[in-house]
Amino acid sequence: MTTEIRVPQLPESVADATLVAWHKQPGDAVTRDENLADLETDKVVLEVPAPTHGVVREIKIQSGTVVTSGQLLAIIEEGAAASSSAATAAGASGSTAKGGAAAGASAARAAGPASVSQASAGNGQTNAAAAAAEAAGKLSPSVRRLVEENKLDPASIPASGKDGRLTKSDIVDFLGKKQSEGAQRSSETAAAGGSAPAARAPTPAQAPAPTPAPAARAPAGARTEQRVPMTRLRQRIAQRLIEAQSTQALLTTFNEVDMTAVQELRARYKDRFEKDHGVKLGFMSFFVKATIEALKKFPIINASVDGSDVIYHEFYDIGVAVSTDRGLVVPIVRDADVKSFAAIEKEIANYAKKAREGTIAIEDLTGGTFTVTNGGVFGSLMSTPIVNAPQSAILGMHKTQERPMVVGGQIAIRPMMYLAVTYDHRIIDGREAVQFLVTVKECLEDPGRMLLGV
Repeated sequence: MTTEIRVPQLPESVADATLVAWHKQPGDAVTRDENLADLETDKVVLEVPAPTHGVVREIKIQSGTVVTSGQLLAIIEEGAAASSSAATAAGASGSTAKGGAAAGASAARAAGPASVSQASAGNGQTNAAAAAAEAAGKLSPSVRRLVEENKLDPASIPASGKDGRLTKSDIVDFLGKKQSEGAQRSSETAAAGGSAPAARAPTPAQAPAPTPAPAARAPAGARTEQRVPMTRLRQRIAQRLIEAQSTQALLTTFNEVDMTAVQELRARYKDRFEKDHGVKLGFMSFFVKATIEALKKFPIINASVDGSDVIYHEFYDIGVAVSTDRGLVVPIVRDADVKSFAAIEKEIANYAKKAREGTIAIEDLTGGTFTVTNGGVFGSLMSTPIVNAPQSAILGMHKTQERPMVVGGQIAIRPMMYLAVTYDHRIIDGREAVQFLVTVKECLEDPGRMLLGV
């Protein structure tokens, strides 16, 4: 019996996807729920799981092809084919075993324990290969890329994710450990004067892998080029940025905030906060809370344009920009106004982890009434962020840097940060944008205002 593998139903806002990689080829055995292929949309990477046990009989669509919901991708021969293959292999093994029983027994007696050890080793290798194949099917796209680039065996790496899945941090920790062990062995060899390798030739099993030949270098002065297609996510980002700039009247206003009060409050309570809530107290929760206080005073900043209408959102779904290897994504902290500092920090940390592992869902990225982005983590001192349409404004955070400031008639060194708000001038006047930013500044310079609502 055969089963058709089709493109799963894509999210409502996604028209098509690109088949970026097959993890199985015709003739490969698959287990139920094992990942067969990766589909990249303009927002997330989706996995195509196997609906049943069996063997891949035919692949209909090649990697790099644009596909739509319901399109036929491959055909799986269900359990019967897989069992048949296994039975054939078992029958062949049985015939060989019966036909050569006497010779096998004699050879085993002559070889002694070595033959048994080799047989056990063979079984162990088979089991290890099966475990590695099973583990590979559970890898997220970003983790799989690291495994393939570094030629690692997933089954040999300790997993800390849900249901025994490997995470990106597991791979990074494993690679770091390998590098440390390699450096330690090198230092021990150097300390011994390099005599150990000379005194004893390595066995074939211990022989190092051949060093790949260095890539041919372009001759000096050569003017080379390389054409690489943009990922779906990068194409989507480019499209949305162009749409925002071509459909909105964007303008940016700036201010600066003294971060002394926030830094002192964070330093005083960060250890207890992490102990009580299990998450670090960062700066983003302060900015989200300050933003909400300002949005409540100036609701037009939280609005959006729909044709000739202005939609005032009476809820606060705050997007927090997260940078990943694939590009920038903006997961949404929904109803942020009713969430505590701890709840906001936990949600942001969870979104960031999912985004970098490639497991974030389309539902996590849709909606949002206002966005906060932090270019300061990359060292940006000042920038003009672009609105995440159909929203009407975005707040940009930047690097905190000590600067001389006049405080109470005296020059003092203070940790200062430039803030920027870019807004759609069609519905937001400069007065409202400036006062919104001043309110954010005041809340951050006196965090007690956020608790008292003044």
